[in-house]
Amino acid sequence: MAELATIARPYAEALYQASQAAAAPDLNATAAWLDELAAIAANTELQQLADNPKVTAQQVFELIKGIAKTPLGDTSGNFLKAVLGNDRLKVLPEIAQQFHQLKNRHGGRFDAVVQSAFPIDAAQLLELAGSLEKRFGRKLNLSVALLPELIGGIRVVVGDEVLDTSVKARLQQMKAALTA
Repeated sequence: MAELATIARPYAEALYQASQAAAAPDLNATAAWLDELAAIAANTELQQLADNPKVTAQQVFELIKGIAKTPLGDTSGNFLKAVLGNDRLKVLPEIAQQFHQLKNRHGGRFDAVVQSAFPIDAAQLLELAGSLEKRFGRKLNLSVALLPELIGGIRVVVGDEVLDTSVKARLQQMKAALTA
């Protein structure tokens, strides 16, 4: 949804800049607590509670603070208060996603999803990462998604680029060639 992305962008950029300006910038630590807060904020029951006019932003903050496994520090607490104070709890998952994109872009890395019909072990993934980084000409953060309908092979999605070497794709190509 474009509207959520538009609302989330200033929050993600401000958090990224604040994290970089910190005395000891640790973007991975910021990403970790932001991911946790985003996962909590994605809960529909929590969103319904936050939408209740009888519940204050401070009450929602205290609830999230109690649920979070990682204790909220000054930066994370202040950020969460700002998000809640502006009634943007629903946008928190999008903020986390955009923060990761900023972090990756400035680090010269890109997210890639490897879709496979079968599980890929760590050694295979490491070997595949080297090949894909050469193919796409950039550093990649790989994640794996299982899609049994691919039958075999893999499908790699990096942003808007797709490399499809799956059996399903080859069968579709053969079908198109035979019916043409």
